[in-house]
Amino acid sequence: MNAMRAVLTGHNRGLGEAVAAELLDRGIAVLALARRGNPALAARHGERLREVALDLADAAALAAWLGSGMLQGWLAGADEALLINNAGTLQPMGPLALQDPAAVARAVASNVGAPLALAAAFAAAEGPQARRVLHVSSGAARKPYPGWSVYCATKAALDHHARAVQLDAVPGLRICALAPGVIDTGMQAEIRASTSERFPLRDRFAEMQASGGLVAPAECAMHLVDFLLDEDFGREAVADLRDLGR
Repeated sequence: MNAMRAVLTGHNRGLGEAVAAELLDRGIAVLALARRGNPALAARHGERLREVALDLADAAALAAWLGSGMLQGWLAGADEALLINNAGTLQPMGPLALQDPAAVARAVASNVGAPLALAAAFAAAEGPQARRVLHVSSGAARKPYPGWSVYCATKAALDHHARAVQLDAVPGLRICALAPGVIDTGMQAEIRASTSERFPLRDRFAEMQASGGLVAPAECAMHLVDFLLDEDFGREAVADLRDLGR
Protein backbone atom coordinates (compact mmCIF):
# COMPACT_ATOMS: atom_id res chain seq x y z
CA MET A 1 0.00 0.00 0.00
CA ASN A 2 1.30 3.48 -0.87
CA ALA A 3 2.31 5.74 1.98
CA MET A 4 -0.48 8.22 2.66
CA ARG A 5 -0.42 11.26 4.92
CA ALA A 6 -3.15 13.68 5.91
CA VAL A 7 -3.38 17.30 7.02
CA LEU A 8 -6.48 18.16 9.05
CA THR A 9 -7.73 21.33 10.70
CA GLY A 10 -9.88 21.47 13.82
CA HIS A 11 -9.16 18.03 15.30
CA ASN A 12 -9.73 19.00 18.93
CA ARG A 13 -13.48 18.37 18.97
CA GLY A 14 -16.61 17.48 17.01
CA LEU A 15 -16.38 16.24 13.45
CA GLY A 16 -12.68 17.07 13.20
CA GLU A 17 -11.87 14.87 16.18
CA ALA A 18 -13.90 12.03 14.69
CA VAL A 19 -12.25 12.40 11.28
CA ALA A 20 -8.79 12.39 12.88
CA ALA A 21 -9.64 9.20 14.77
CA GLU A 22 -11.00 7.56 11.62
CA LEU A 23 -7.91 8.40 9.58
CA LEU A 24 -5.55 7.27 12.33
CA ASP A 25 -7.46 4.02 12.86
CA ARG A 26 -6.97 3.32 9.16
CA GLY A 27 -3.22 3.75 9.51
CA ILE A 28 -3.04 7.22 7.94
CA ALA A 29 -0.70 9.59 9.79
CA VAL A 30 -2.23 12.99 10.54
CA LEU A 31 -0.75 16.46 10.88
CA ALA A 32 -3.43 18.29 12.88
CA LEU A 33 -3.81 22.05 13.19
CA ALA A 34 -5.97 23.62 15.90
CA ARG A 35 -5.81 26.19 18.67
CA ARG A 36 -5.88 23.39 21.25
CA GLY A 37 -4.51 19.86 21.18
CA ASN A 38 -6.36 16.61 21.69
CA PRO A 39 -4.65 14.73 24.54
CA ALA A 40 -6.85 11.63 24.16
CA LEU A 41 -5.99 11.20 20.49
CA ALA A 42 -2.32 11.93 21.14
CA ALA A 43 -2.14 9.31 23.89
CA ARG A 44 -3.86 6.72 21.74
CA HIS A 45 -1.95 7.21 18.50
CA GLY A 46 1.48 8.49 19.50
CA GLU A 47 3.77 9.58 16.69
CA ARG A 48 1.19 8.97 13.98
CA LEU A 49 -0.51 12.17 15.16
CA ARG A 50 1.49 15.37 15.01
CA GLU A 51 -0.26 18.37 16.54
CA VAL A 52 0.36 22.05 15.81
CA ALA A 53 -1.11 24.74 18.05
CA LEU A 54 -2.30 27.38 15.60
CA ASP A 55 -5.12 29.92 15.51
CA LEU A 56 -6.36 29.67 11.94
CA ALA A 57 -8.12 33.02 12.25
CA ASP A 58 -4.71 34.66 12.73
CA ALA A 59 -3.53 35.21 9.15
CA ALA A 60 -0.04 36.30 10.21
CA ALA A 61 0.45 33.22 12.41
CA LEU A 62 -0.76 30.95 9.62
CA ALA A 63 1.57 32.60 7.09
CA ALA A 64 4.50 32.22 9.48
CA TRP A 65 3.73 28.54 9.98
CA LEU A 66 3.38 27.93 6.25
CA GLY A 67 6.81 29.51 5.84
CA SER A 68 8.37 27.24 8.46
CA GLY A 69 8.72 24.25 6.11
CA MET A 70 6.79 21.92 8.42
CA LEU A 71 4.08 21.23 5.86
CA GLN A 72 6.61 20.38 3.17
CA GLY A 73 8.50 18.16 5.58
CA TRP A 74 5.33 16.32 6.54
CA LEU A 75 4.41 15.62 2.93
CA ALA A 76 7.91 14.60 1.81
CA GLY A 77 8.06 10.91 1.00
CA ALA A 78 4.30 10.40 0.85
CA ASP A 79 2.87 8.83 -2.29
CA GLU A 80 -0.54 10.36 -1.68
CA ALA A 81 -1.64 13.24 0.53
CA LEU A 82 -4.97 14.44 1.91
CA LEU A 83 -6.00 17.89 3.10
CA ILE A 84 -9.23 18.16 5.08
CA ASN A 85 -10.22 21.76 5.77
CA ASN A 86 -12.63 21.12 8.62
CA ALA A 87 -12.10 23.98 11.08
CA GLY A 88 -14.60 26.81 11.02
CA THR A 89 -16.88 28.98 13.07
CA LEU A 90 -20.61 29.61 13.06
CA GLN A 91 -20.20 33.01 14.72
CA PRO A 92 -21.22 35.76 14.43
CA MET A 93 -24.88 34.86 14.19
CA GLY A 94 -27.68 37.38 13.87
CA PRO A 95 -28.94 40.01 11.45
CA LEU A 96 -26.36 42.33 9.94
CA ALA A 97 -26.67 45.19 12.43
CA LEU A 98 -26.05 42.82 15.37
CA GLN A 99 -22.82 41.39 13.96
CA ASP A 100 -19.54 42.47 15.54
CA PRO A 101 -17.31 43.58 12.63
CA ALA A 102 -14.22 42.10 14.33
CA ALA A 103 -16.00 38.75 14.65
CA VAL A 104 -16.94 38.93 10.97
CA ALA A 105 -13.29 39.44 10.04
CA ARG A 106 -12.19 36.50 12.18
CA ALA A 107 -14.88 34.27 10.68
CA VAL A 108 -13.78 35.10 7.13
CA ALA A 109 -10.15 34.45 8.06
CA SER A 110 -10.98 31.12 9.71
CA ASN A 111 -13.64 29.86 7.30
CA VAL A 112 -12.20 31.10 4.01
CA GLY A 113 -8.72 32.57 4.28
CA ALA A 114 -7.15 29.63 6.12
CA PRO A 115 -8.63 26.87 3.93
CA LEU A 116 -7.65 28.64 0.72
CA ALA A 117 -4.12 29.39 1.96
CA LEU A 118 -3.64 25.82 3.15
CA ALA A 119 -4.94 24.43 -0.13
CA ALA A 120 -2.51 26.59 -2.11
CA ALA A 121 0.46 25.59 0.05
CA PHE A 122 -0.62 21.95 -0.04
CA ALA A 123 -0.80 21.97 -3.84
CA ALA A 124 2.57 23.68 -4.20
CA ALA A 125 4.55 21.49 -1.77
CA GLU A 126 6.96 19.02 -3.31
CA GLY A 127 6.32 15.33 -2.80
CA PRO A 128 3.13 13.40 -3.43
CA GLN A 129 2.02 12.85 -6.99
CA ALA A 130 -1.60 12.38 -5.89
CA ARG A 131 -3.33 14.93 -3.68
CA ARG A 132 -6.91 15.30 -2.49
CA VAL A 133 -8.44 18.40 -0.93
CA LEU A 134 -11.73 18.21 0.94
CA HIS A 135 -13.38 21.41 2.13
CA VAL A 136 -15.97 20.68 4.81
CA SER A 137 -18.83 22.79 3.50
CA SER A 138 -22.47 22.99 4.57
CA GLY A 139 -26.00 22.94 3.27
CA ALA A 140 -25.92 26.61 4.32
CA ALA A 141 -23.57 27.24 1.40
CA ARG A 142 -26.38 26.38 -0.98
CA LYS A 143 -29.44 27.57 0.94
CA PRO A 144 -29.60 30.90 2.79
CA TYR A 145 -30.64 30.96 6.44
CA PRO A 146 -31.72 34.03 8.43
CA GLY A 147 -29.09 34.98 10.98
CA TRP A 148 -26.37 33.04 9.22
CA SER A 149 -25.26 35.48 6.53
CA VAL A 150 -21.57 35.19 7.46
CA TYR A 151 -21.61 31.42 7.78
CA CYS A 152 -23.59 30.97 4.56
CA ALA A 153 -21.30 33.31 2.62
CA THR A 154 -18.06 31.77 3.87
CA LYS A 155 -19.18 28.21 3.17
CA ALA A 156 -20.41 29.25 -0.29
CA ALA A 157 -16.92 30.62 -0.92
CA LEU A 158 -15.47 27.14 -0.32
CA ASP A 159 -17.93 25.63 -2.79
CA HIS A 160 -16.99 28.09 -5.50
CA HIS A 161 -13.29 27.70 -4.76
CA ALA A 162 -13.61 23.96 -5.36
CA ARG A 163 -15.46 24.55 -8.63
CA ALA A 164 -12.79 26.93 -9.90
CA VAL A 165 -9.87 24.74 -8.80
CA GLN A 166 -11.44 21.78 -10.58
CA LEU A 167 -11.46 23.83 -13.80
CA ASP A 168 -7.70 24.34 -13.41
CA ALA A 169 -7.34 20.58 -14.04
CA VAL A 170 -4.04 20.31 -12.15
CA PRO A 171 -2.59 16.82 -12.77
CA GLY A 172 -2.88 14.60 -9.70
CA LEU A 173 -5.01 17.06 -7.73
CA ARG A 174 -8.63 16.34 -6.81
CA ILE A 175 -10.91 18.63 -4.83
CA CYS A 176 -14.43 18.64 -3.44
CA ALA A 177 -16.46 20.85 -1.12
CA LEU A 178 -18.61 18.40 0.85
CA ALA A 179 -21.64 19.16 3.00
CA PRO A 180 -21.59 16.46 5.71
CA GLY A 181 -25.16 16.80 6.95
CA VAL A 182 -26.48 17.82 10.38
CA ILE A 183 -24.14 16.39 13.01
CA ASP A 184 -24.42 16.23 16.79
CA THR A 185 -21.49 18.53 17.60
CA GLY A 186 -20.75 21.62 19.62
CA MET A 187 -21.90 23.73 16.69
CA GLN A 188 -25.40 22.36 17.11
CA ALA A 189 -25.19 23.15 20.81
CA GLU A 190 -24.31 26.73 19.86
CA ILE A 191 -27.43 26.89 17.71
CA ARG A 192 -29.65 25.63 20.52
CA ALA A 193 -28.09 28.11 22.94
CA SER A 194 -28.80 31.04 20.62
CA THR A 195 -31.89 33.23 20.69
CA SER A 196 -34.62 33.51 18.10
CA GLU A 197 -33.45 37.08 17.50
CA ARG A 198 -30.03 35.79 16.48
CA PHE A 199 -31.29 32.71 14.66
CA PRO A 200 -35.03 32.54 13.87
CA LEU A 201 -34.85 28.82 12.98
CA ARG A 202 -33.38 27.85 16.34
CA ASP A 203 -36.43 25.82 17.41
CA ARG A 204 -36.32 23.70 14.26
CA PHE A 205 -32.78 22.56 15.02
CA ALA A 206 -33.62 21.99 18.68
CA GLU A 207 -36.51 19.74 17.64
CA MET A 208 -34.19 17.84 15.33
CA GLN A 209 -31.87 17.11 18.24
CA ALA A 210 -34.71 16.13 20.54
CA SER A 211 -36.14 13.70 17.98
CA GLY A 212 -32.77 12.00 17.33
CA GLY A 213 -32.32 13.57 13.90
CA LEU A 214 -28.65 14.44 14.33
CA VAL A 215 -25.90 12.16 13.02
CA ALA A 216 -23.18 11.02 15.43
CA PRO A 217 -19.75 12.49 14.56
CA ALA A 218 -18.10 9.04 14.36
CA GLU A 219 -20.68 7.79 11.87
CA CYS A 220 -20.34 10.89 9.72
CA ALA A 221 -16.54 10.68 9.85
CA MET A 222 -16.56 7.07 8.66
CA HIS A 223 -18.66 7.98 5.61
CA LEU A 224 -16.66 11.14 4.96
CA VAL A 225 -13.35 9.28 4.90
CA ASP A 226 -14.85 6.53 2.73
CA PHE A 227 -15.86 9.23 0.26
CA LEU A 228 -12.50 10.98 0.46
CA LEU A 229 -10.65 7.76 -0.39
CA ASP A 230 -13.10 6.61 -3.06
CA GLU A 231 -11.91 6.43 -6.67
CA ASP A 232 -14.71 8.83 -7.65
CA PHE A 233 -13.62 11.56 -5.23
CA GLY A 234 -13.30 14.87 -7.05
CA ARG A 235 -15.49 13.94 -9.98
CA GLU A 236 -17.96 16.52 -8.68
CA ALA A 237 -16.54 19.71 -7.19
CA VAL A 238 -19.48 20.15 -4.81
CA ALA A 239 -21.31 17.31 -3.08
CA ASP A 240 -23.57 16.46 -0.15
CA LEU A 241 -22.82 13.34 1.89
CA ARG A 242 -26.55 12.75 2.31
CA ASP A 243 -27.01 12.47 -1.46
CA LEU A 244 -24.26 9.88 -1.86
CA GLY A 245 -26.01 7.02 -0.07
CA ARG A 246 -23.39 7.01 2.69
